[in-house]
Parts: sequence; C-alpha cells; structure tokens
Amino acid sequence: MTNVFDVAVRAEAALGEGPTWDPATGRLLWLDILGSRLRTYDPSTGRSTVRVTEQHVGAAKPRAGGGLVLNLRDGVGLLDEDGSFRWLHHEPVPGRRANDAAVAPDGSLWAGTMRYDEAPGGGSLSRVTGDGSVSVVLDDVAVSNGTGWSPSGTLMYYIDSPTRRIDVFDHADGRVANRRPFVQIEDGAGFPDGLTVDADGCVWVALWGGGAVRRYTPAGALDRVIELPTPLVTACAFGSAGLTDLYVTTARVGLEAPHPLSGSLLVVPDAGKGVAQPAFTG
Repeated sequence: MTNVFDVAVRAEAALGEGPTWDPATGRLLWLDILGSRLRTYDPSTGRSTVRVTEQHVGAAKPRAGGGLVLNLRDGVGLLDEDGSFRWLHHEPVPGRRANDAAVAPDGSLWAGTMRYDEAPGGGSLSRVTGDGSVSVVLDDVAVSNGTGWSPSGTLMYYIDSPTRRIDVFDHADGRVANRRPFVQIEDGAGFPDGLTVDADGCVWVALWGGGAVRRYTPAGALDRVIELPTPLVTACAFGSAGLTDLYVTTARVGLEAPHPLSGSLLVVPDAGKGVAQPAFTG
C-alpha cells in the first residue's frame, strides 16, 4: 500500500475525469465534465490550459490526423486543431449526457452515456467509427464508466459503476462476447469508476467514494493500493515520457467540506508502465 503522489494541477474541478496522454503534443488531457472544461497539462513545462466547451463533455481523445474527438452531452463531435468543431454523430436525448469513453485497438471510439439521475437502463455503450457510423454495444447501463483493453486486444474490461464490478469480455473484430465478472468491489470501498490497463495486463481502477486507486492482476487478484486524501477518485491513466507516471483525476461535486485537493489532477511518479493508446481514426 502506498500514498506517494504529487499534485500536477491544483484545481477545483466539480467532476474531474478522463485523463488521457496525447503523445503528439506531450500533454495530458483531462476534463471537468460538469464544468464543461477541457484541460491540458504539460509535465515538461508545468503549463496547463483550460478550454470551455458548449456543453458537458465526458471524454476527449486524440485523433489520428490531429485534433480531438469529444464525447459530449448530445453526441460525438470533432474538434480540429484550429478550434473548429463539427458533429460526427448528433443524438440528443433529454436527461442524458456523455460519460467516459475509450479508443479501441482498431481506432473506433467506445462512448458511454448515462442519465443525469443515474436511472438504471438509462445509459449505453456504443461503438463509433471514423465515418460516424454507430453501433450499440450495451443498452442496459446505469453509469457507463471505465473501458479498456488488454495489451493483446483480446479482452475488454468495462465498468457500470452501480454494479460495483469490473466486468471482462472477449473482444475481436470490434465485437464483444462472453461477459463475466472480473472483480467485485466490496461494500464500503467505494464504486469503481475509470480504469486503465498497463503493459503487464494489470487493471488499475479509480474508486469513487473510496479515496484510492487499486491495481488488479490479470487473474483478478488485488496487488496494489494507492491511497489518496480525496474521497472522490474518478479515473487514472499513464502518461509522461515512457508512460511511467500514473495521472489521477478527482472530484468535489456534492461534498460539503471537500479536501483542498478535491478536483485536482494528481500524479503518482514511476507507478508502472502504461500502453500506448491508439488514436481515433476520424
């Protein structure tokens, strides 16, 4: 068990989320979903930026040709490097918003949604390709959250937070099958939120309400716990040169007396070894 971390960006994000390393720019992307903020952090200079989005943004991922793909309240959009924006798939649903998303080994975006009231069955997980075609992967979800693939790409890990489980699927050719429990988070330890998979195939998961990040081996055994002072730990991802530092986002929404670091971007230096993530093909 360890609690060695640094503060990368001291902030007061209502719902910090979605850390993603952008190798083309050498910056860490992250979000304040409810604050409609797209943020960046450059570890080589310490410089950070903030960009306001027109609606709640659940995820931002690099595109192969430059720019970003955004999982937004009303659908999936493309943000070009010059700041221009266009919808790739526009599907507004009253009471629903975007949440976490991930880019699959084939360059497609697996985009999650949820209802603002977190109603069971109100969310989904969909596969979005570069030409804007959409196929629903899961349609009976409450809070679609962490999604990631094993280094081989043959397994996909997925979290619907209220289940308190990390599930695993067999994955091939943009399809998943054979859903089964991978890890059950025990009562009192919080809810599983975002996840990332490292080069050893271990699954790192952020615990909302648990104040920690855990690592589980490919066999599902807990082998590391990083304790943090902020109770609402939302997501984690490897970044920096060599993908050795673990970046962790946090939140302060709903807390009557938030910790001073709640809403900040934290980093655990030399936590492990990440896997280079594919860019979205659109």
